[in-house]
Amino acid sequence: MSDRSRILEQSLNSSAYYSFGAPMPSTTPQILIEESKKIGQQSASQTLKAIAKAYPGKLFCTLSLVALENALLLAYPLFAGFAVDSILRGDASSALFYAAVVMAFWVVGAARRALDTRTFTRIYADLAVPVILNQRLQNHSTSKAAARVVLARDFVDFFEKHVPVIATALVSIVGAAAMLLVIEPWVGLACFVALLLCIILLPRFARRNEQLHERLNNRLEKEIGLVEKVGAQTLRRHYQLLSRLRIWLSDREAVAYLFLGALAALLFIVAISQLALSPAVKAGHVYAVMTYLWTFASSLDEAPGMVDQLARLKDIGKRVDPGLGN
Repeated sequence: MSDRSRILEQSLNSSAYYSFGAPMPSTTPQILIEESKKIGQQSASQTLKAIAKAYPGKLFCTLSLVALENALLLAYPLFAGFAVDSILRGDASSALFYAAVVMAFWVVGAARRALDTRTFTRIYADLAVPVILNQRLQNHSTSKAAARVVLARDFVDFFEKHVPVIATALVSIVGAAAMLLVIEPWVGLACFVALLLCIILLPRFARRNEQLHERLNNRLEKEIGLVEKVGAQTLRRHYQLLSRLRIWLSDREAVAYLFLGALAALLFIVAISQLALSPAVKAGHVYAVMTYLWTFASSLDEAPGMVDQLARLKDIGKRVDPGLGN
């Protein structure tokens, strides 16, 4: 991170202080202030657990559909390979079973998406009010409270958008590697080695992203106050800093994506070499191996985005308390 960016951020913090003046004396009763000290001690994991406990039935229904969708997705390449072999044998009726699997996958996916919206919009509607009240209890400014209500939406989005993606990616990565280990052992072993390498590099990537999200969210919490009070020059510096932080996050994701692309290319070299050396290999087998490998590689590409989202959520968890209890 450049010295220029640090100076810019310090300058913004100083401008915001002098524009807003000293904080107003608190009118919250002392007993409430003592209770409010506990509110800021929550974490992302505690908040997610609290939401899960508050809405067990709704989350169970949606996550059950996610699990069923992933099971069908994992079976997809295997049935496709059977269909290819059936077609080559002239057995069209057996190949048609593949169409039924495809139809089931899309029906379950449609049902899951329809239920998602109904479930999570209601959860967010219930969540917003206690978040606002808890921010008032802690005597936070309107700017910070408004920003945290928006950030609270990320916890709901985590269940609605990111849990299905994470579940799909994990099932696809581990499931595809396991299937490859069964049908083409050396390719499957190479996939598990690649997965181990990614797991080793993951913590460092996550820590740095969390630091960047902390700085980004610090700025966003002051945005409304800046818009109301400061001049054009300070506003310009504020949005330049936001832009730089988002670009740094994007650049890190791009580098990670490129690394995973190189890893995927090496895995395909291993797979093609093994299939080329195999005697009397069937077309359906080739299709299944290549499809499972593509599933593994494309799901691994989701990892940088997922890790970034979890790093962001971890920082938000320190700021937002939905008041659902532990």
